[in-house]
Amino acid sequence: MDWSVEFYVDARGRCPVATFLEQLPPRARGHIVHQIDLLQERGPTLGMPYVRHLQGKIWELRVRTRGTAYRLFYSFHTGRRIIFLHAFVKKTKKTPRREIDTARRRLNDFLE
Repeated sequence: MDWSVEFYVDARGRCPVATFLEQLPPRARGHIVHQIDLLQERGPTLGMPYVRHLQGKIWELRVRTRGTAYRLFYSFHTGRRIIFLHAFVKKTKKTPRREIDTARRRLNDFLE
């Protein structure tokens, strides 16, 4: 049984991950959607190089296409749900703290 995929929506009804995906070139978006599909099929059993645990309940989907690295942060939730919290283009070797903090804030908001 597959996992369901949801995107975090803030109090104003905005969906930052969907907005991020809509602004990408079609080829990059296609690669990301393919990996989201893989995650949906395999759930927590999908491992490196596709996903990596960051901290607490936050995981990252790792996508590289045409030399650009994309990261989508997500969390597993009850009812076989995957909640995508945050997405960005990774430009540094180490994941910036502010990106993780954004995902953590959104997860806390979602859980409330």
